[in-house]
Amino acid sequence: MRLNEIKDREGARKARLRIGRGIGSGIGKTGGRGGKGQTARSGVAIGGFEGGQMPLYRRLPKRGFTPINRLRFNEVTLARLQDAIDRGRLDTSRQVDVTSLIAAGVVRRALDGVRVIGTGELKAKVDLKVNHATASAKAAIEQAGGSVELIVKKVLEADEKKRAKSAAKRAKTTKPKGGAGD
Repeated sequence: MRLNEIKDREGARKARLRIGRGIGSGIGKTGGRGGKGQTARSGVAIGGFEGGQMPLYRRLPKRGFTPINRLRFNEVTLARLQDAIDRGRLDTSRQVDVTSLIAAGVVRRALDGVRVIGTGELKAKVDLKVNHATASAKAAIEQAGGSVELIVKKVLEADEKKRAKSAAKRAKTTKPKGGAGD
């Protein structure tokens, strides 16, 4: 075999179909689009229209609620924490937070916080500083001699005053409904 003899296997490269190039091409005239109408034209956006019949997305019931400002947390199990400790990636002598979890490779990137889940077993003493911890995870960490410090989102004093002011304004504008004697 020589370099000038190298070629693809038979059928590996297929020539593209050149549609709409005359009746003799076999894919001419309408070019595979059928005859006339909306779908024969370009730029058609029918998007779920079923010819006047109630569309499927409207026939199905609405379920649940999706909050627009949903927070996404990194979920870390006790088993992953123990694995990182066993491999020597996590230093248990210092407090473990998001940055140390990222450095250890337990978490890829910081999202809106860290949630510890009680799946698995923890043997080492660990001091965690996280946003959430399940009851079983907290119990397991404390049983191993560690502690869990929860990060609480702090409300600024200015925001608290603004909220109190708007609540007072609402209370002032809403009048109590009177009875029959008014």
